[in-house]
Amino acid sequence: MMIIPITEGKRRSGYTPTSERPSTTTTPRLINYRIREIVPRYRDVDIKCAISEMLQRTGRIHCGEDVVALFGFLAWETRENLYALHLDTKHRILCLDQVSLGSLSSSIVHPREVFKSILVSSAAAAIFVHNHPSGDPAPSHEDKKIHQRLTEAGELLGIRVLDHLIIGRNGAFESLVSPGFGAQNENFSRP
Repeated sequence: MMIIPITEGKRRSGYTPTSERPSTTTTPRLINYRIREIVPRYRDVDIKCAISEMLQRTGRIHCGEDVVALFGFLAWETRENLYALHLDTKHRILCLDQVSLGSLSSSIVHPREVFKSILVSSAAAAIFVHNHPSGDPAPSHEDKKIHQRLTEAGELLGIRVLDHLIIGRNGAFESLVSPGFGAQNENFSRP
């Protein structure tokens, strides 16, 4: 909880926009306090689509192919989408979060925004998934940099980043954790 004092007729910086110099002996009189309370909340939402059926069948993520099966619809999106899968310690899906909706060739991703919802859901691990509208899942230099930043932020927060997958067309995908290894990623087998 953060308490912010509000002063009567004064700016917070103490600057008075007059030609007279303020007295150094007087202190601003406090009238009341504004209290901001941060309450983490999330709610369960029923979704009725192909993803909900896949989530019920999958339950637990075993490999990259499980993730690709869930996010195959991204292959035909015309804009970059970044999703975060929040997982518990047994790699069961807790939450699905669309972190960013970008343009044709890029998406703005900041670790602060990505991990905000992961912390609220109390996830132990995360998998990031995004698409390339071109259909080519080959990672760009920016993809590698973002993955590195997200992995480092996850380590600081105690949240394992199991993988970061790029979805292409016709079932093609690339793993940024194990390039060319995608479906058999060892990180998934060790909860």
